[in-house]
Amino acid sequence: MKATAFRFMLAIFVCAAASARAATDTAIFAGGCFWCVESDFDTLPGVISTTSGYTGGHVANPSYEQVSGKHTGHAEAVEVVFDPQKISYAQLVEFFWRSIDPTTKDRQFCDAGSPYRSEIFVRGAEQRAVAEASLAALEKSKPFEAPIVTEITDAGEFYAAEDYHQDYYRKNPLRYSYYRYGCGRDARVKELWGKSVAH
Repeated sequence: MKATAFRFMLAIFVCAAASARAATDTAIFAGGCFWCVESDFDTLPGVISTTSGYTGGHVANPSYEQVSGKHTGHAEAVEVVFDPQKISYAQLVEFFWRSIDPTTKDRQFCDAGSPYRSEIFVRGAEQRAVAEASLAALEKSKPFEAPIVTEITDAGEFYAAEDYHQDYYRKNPLRYSYYRYGCGRDARVKELWGKSVAH
C-alpha cells in the first residue's frame, strides 16, 4: 500500500474511532453560496442539521452586508452536525470535494470574492488528518488538470447567518432553483467531476 493511501486509511480509522465515542460531531465547510452548500449536505443520511453562517474572519457577529462587502475576512460557510455512526467525517469531506469547484481562488461559480472561497475548517487534529489525507489522495486521482486551491484551516468562531438565510432553498424554492441554475453550479461541478459528482 502506498504511503499516501496508508496515511489516508489511518486518518479515517482514527477519526472513526474518536467519532464512535460521540453521539454527534460537527464539521464546517465553505463552498461558495451557503444556500447551496446547506442544500447539498441536507441530502445526506446521517446529517442531523445544517446552519448557514460566517467564519474565518476577524469581525465578531458580522452581518450579511458586512461579509458580502468583503471587509470582514469571513467566508460564507455551513456548520454540519452529523451522526458519526451513520456517516463519517471522511465521507463528508469526500462529498464536499465533489460538490464544489476546488480550482478557483476566492470564487465559486458566479460568486466572486473572498466570502465565496472554498475552505475546510477543521475542528482538531483528527479532522485535520482526515482532510489533509483526503486532499493528498485527491491530488493524485482528480479527473482535471488544474491545481486544487481549496485551503484547510483551523476552525474559529462560527456565526450563524440571519434567519432568512437558513433553509433558503426550502423557503424560496423557485428563487433558489433559478439562482442555482443561473449561477452554473451544477453544470460546472459535472464538468469537473464527471461521474464522481456528489449529486
